[in-house]
Amino acid sequence: MNKQDIILMYIRDRKSKRCISRETGFARKTVDKYINDYEAELKELGIDYNDDVKRQELISRLTDKPKYKSSPRVRKVATEELVDRIKFFLDENKTKRLTGLSKQQKKKKDIYEELISEGFKVSYPTVSRVINRIEYKVQEAYIKQEYLPGDVVEFDWGTVKLKTEGGILRQYQMAVFTSAYSNYRWAKLFPKQTSQCFIEAHSDFFEYIGCSFATVVYDNMKTAVKKFTSLTEKEPTEDLLKLSLYYRFNFRFCNIRSGNEKGHVERSVEVVRRKAFSHKDSFQSLDDANKYLQSICEKINDIKAANKEKSPKEMFNEEKSTLLPTFGKFEAARLEMLRVDKFSTIVVDNCHYSVPDRFVNQILKCKIYSNDIIVYFEDKEIAHHKKSPSQHQWIIELNHYFTTLQRKPHALINSCAFKQIDKSIAQIYNMYFKNKEKDFIELLQLIGDVGLDKVQRSISVIKK
Repeated sequence: MNKQDIILMYIRDRKSKRCISRETGFARKTVDKYINDYEAELKELGIDYNDDVKRQELISRLTDKPKYKSSPRVRKVATEELVDRIKFFLDENKTKRLTGLSKQQKKKKDIYEELISEGFKVSYPTVSRVINRIEYKVQEAYIKQEYLPGDVVEFDWGTVKLKTEGGILRQYQMAVFTSAYSNYRWAKLFPKQTSQCFIEAHSDFFEYIGCSFATVVYDNMKTAVKKFTSLTEKEPTEDLLKLSLYYRFNFRFCNIRSGNEKGHVERSVEVVRRKAFSHKDSFQSLDDANKYLQSICEKINDIKAANKEKSPKEMFNEEKSTLLPTFGKFEAARLEMLRVDKFSTIVVDNCHYSVPDRFVNQILKCKIYSNDIIVYFEDKEIAHHKKSPSQHQWIIELNHYFTTLQRKPHALINSCAFKQIDKSIAQIYNMYFKNKEKDFIELLQLIGDVGLDKVQRSISVIKK
């Protein structure tokens, strides 16, 4: 505004430079500078330029506000001697990185303190600024991708902490799949990030959508990469090869520390985790948490993005026609043959699980899933347990011991099985069957045949 006033007073009002200096309070040199620069640029602009860019630059200079020229200033603190000394410390850090001593490098703060101890009079911001200038790195550029329907789905793990089974806070792993084309999301919680959970996640996802993608993209997770054969070549795990052959998909790995190469799922892990568990983090069991998570994913898939005309679910339904059909669910269980011990239990991952007492000392076939254990005798299911997230636990079902308890009824009260019994059944014992263990065992068999609800209704009728 001041520059404008000075120029207009000189040209329009025809006032002298001395008069303008006196009226505005600006130094005569400043008034001279503004007027002389303006006249010189105006004169240059009057030349017939065919170059539109050059003309635009002259107009811009003509109307720009005054700028202070700082380039002629001499650096008083960041002298050549100081810069050379900082470069010495940075070279020292580089040598340490190459010799495996990266954790013993000097940070900016250490370099600043070293310079002060050597007698340099410099501030920490100056040291930091010089280091940043020396170690300037060219920022990575990203290339926008466009995907074909059914071409790519991305997979990743995310950590979630939830209260389950008695309010105990536990850490779970959330497997997340995201379609690169439709941004359709699917997620499921698992106890750990093991190979078995990795297989089960793929098996459940492809079973849920009823088809398979052409390519699955992974980062360098241990469940997918067996080893690095070079900086760019990776050897897949046997589990990944089996899944790839069964579901007929190709796989691709990201570069090291390049999660942006599968940006859809990186973002999806954060979105799904926040949408699902920022509002609710307490559940009766892992199954309940997974049912809730699935409902949240369905809601997310129904929401249209601001720049999209269709929701992810609608786009995925269109995409389905391009996907490969599957041959049914891949068997994700770990199969083991286990001997039943004298307590009529099998041991899986340091935990005891009961089976019917007639199978003591027999070898049974067990299918071990991430959250379930199913026991078979001659291909007939005889027991089904939820897998314990802890170790050294005894998971006992009382109905597995009816034959033994009929011969040893007094062993009931102090047994692990009785301590894990349904609270309603325990209440029936305390009210009506104390010191009548044999009769109570008969009642338990009746509950097994007709159900607890019928027995409770009968009790209420008898009380009336």
